[in-house]
Amino acid sequence: MKIHEYQGKQLFRAAGVPVPEGIVVKSPEDAAAAFTRLGGTIAVVKSQIHAGGRGKGRFKEYPDQAGVVLVRSADEARENAKRMLGSTLVTIQTGPEGKQVNTLFVEQGLKISRELYLGIVVDREVGGPVLIMSSEGGMNIEDVAHNSPEKILSEPFDAALGLFPYQARKLAYALGFDATAVRSAEKFLPRICRFFVDYDCSMTEINPLVLTEDGQLLALDAKVAFDDNALFRHKDVVELRDLSEEEPAEVRAADTGLSYVKLDGNIGCLVNGAGLAMSTMDLIKLHGGEPANFLDVGGGANAEQVTEAFRIILSDKNVKAVLVNIFGGIMRCDVIVEALLQAYETVGFNVPLVVRLEGTNVQKAREMLEASGRAIITASDLTDAAQKVVASLSA
Repeated sequence: MKIHEYQGKQLFRAAGVPVPEGIVVKSPEDAAAAFTRLGGTIAVVKSQIHAGGRGKGRFKEYPDQAGVVLVRSADEARENAKRMLGSTLVTIQTGPEGKQVNTLFVEQGLKISRELYLGIVVDREVGGPVLIMSSEGGMNIEDVAHNSPEKILSEPFDAALGLFPYQARKLAYALGFDATAVRSAEKFLPRICRFFVDYDCSMTEINPLVLTEDGQLLALDAKVAFDDNALFRHKDVVELRDLSEEEPAEVRAADTGLSYVKLDGNIGCLVNGAGLAMSTMDLIKLHGGEPANFLDVGGGANAEQVTEAFRIILSDKNVKAVLVNIFGGIMRCDVIVEALLQAYETVGFNVPLVVRLEGTNVQKAREMLEASGRAIITASDLTDAAQKVVASLSA
């Protein structure tokens, strides 16, 4: 689960992580009032969407308008907000379709000495969280890692004990901080690492992390993603969820107990088991097709879930064929076919449907498919299924 920048900063502030003063606004007049209320000579108006690259992004309706702008008066804040609110912002992370901006964050201007990068992720190789920093703040960290890997610093830390002061000093000295900035880092870095652990984050990123002219570290950005499996521990975080920023089909699937991720292809996939689903998508691509989704119905899918899975798949107008790949281990193949046939009757199919079955009671299940009289293409194995579903697109 992701949240907006302003929400991340609210959580940062509560955790003792320093952030600039800012005000959430939803109208041009509110933006002007926020500038006045902040009381400075400059402010920054920031689009709030679940995507990075907002500063470099541009609006479809206003190609010259950036997603993050510096303003020097209440009138400038109002005029920029008029163009930004309700418009579609396209960034490197949104894709060409972009995302509509419904909320802005007006933040105080700062006297910045340096821009840095900070990120925290769980590293499988070290078996725990790792703090990543770089002197190249404000840039795409992927580009920095590719072009200047020596500028990426990483420091693993213990999830229970947190980041020790000596580790904070080590990073600060490596980044060339003076004595005042080192003291700021000794407070800032352990607090952001503790935040990452306490909130069960899967990723926390501050880009840029700024060093002010008086030697203080401030989080000028806040990108936070949480582990969905731990959200039951964080009811306050769940309340921050913005469903308008999420793919509707993925939300619908989650509500039904299905694991679904929308992709850009035209072959819908319904599979039981995440590993089998990944293999299915790989084979579709190997044989020249493009999967339209990842969809795992799990080992105990019932007729209602299978029916909803088909509805979700077929709601994607790009889907031109569907591949069902089932291994009957926990769930018997004949039970799956019974649910599949019920779903077929309920939903109705206007695209080719290829079914591959293996496992418990597979022979009975295949006989049920043949006796159904439905226009269902059966496959003997996974390769056969992938080849047949790809071929059905040109049939």
